Amino acid sequence: MEEFLAGYDPRRYPPVAVTVDVVALTIRDRQLHALIVERGVEPYEGAWALPGGFIRPDEDLAEAAVRELAEETGLDAAPAHIEQLASYGGPGRDPRMRVVSISYLAFAPDLPDPRAGTDAAAAVWHPVDDVPRLAFDHQRILADGVERARSKLEYTPLATAFAGDTFTVSELRLIYESVWGTPLHAGNFHRKVLSVPGFVEGTGETTQTGGPKGGPRAKLYRAGDARLLHPALLRPSREDEIR
Repeated sequence: MEEFLAGYDPRRYPPVAVTVDVVALTIRDRQLHALIVERGVEPYEGAWALPGGFIRPDEDLAEAAVRELAEETGLDAAPAHIEQLASYGGPGRDPRMRVVSISYLAFAPDLPDPRAGTDAAAAVWHPVDDVPRLAFDHQRILADGVERARSKLEYTPLATAFAGDTFTVSELRLIYESVWGTPLHAGNFHRKVLSVPGFVEGTGETTQTGGPKGGPRAKLYRAGDARLLHPALLRPSREDEIR
């Protein structure tokens, strides 16, 4: 091995760089928002993009994703959930050189306003339904991330990552409505949630006050121990497809 490495010349191969890009999502004003930054440097200076950048030689991919998120947006708190989304390596996706991007999907509830940093001129939360045109192939990456998030709410308890330590079923329903972008029948949703083993568990407590019309106080729940939801909670459009 030592003899092989001594004679190995990496310059024999075309240079390829690796970056990370982050689709960070949160809920604001009952709408799903994505974190985007205004690029302060070329290429695409002045254009909007997802937060991200080149990995360092001594860091893991996930570490690079969290670091870039903090450096470009000032969001120091680690996301409640982060997972690898996909890889993108089209030969023309970056005008500088061949760049392969490993994208990450991050969720967190009630995140504060971001602060631009490093090579970002601005950073904002923006509703996912009307995000401005993004640089590179970030429009595709964002679309893939939003679809992953919407799909994961169908078959995993990921929605609880947007909730607090305790929540009502109505609050959980608002999370689903915000991510899916569609209203849900309150009674049907309540029945489905409580019929999924391990999705939520009761705390034995209730809200301090009743509903806005003076109704009874709502029961409080916390996330259960389920990792997959069975039966799944399908989006209304998906239910129609299966029927």
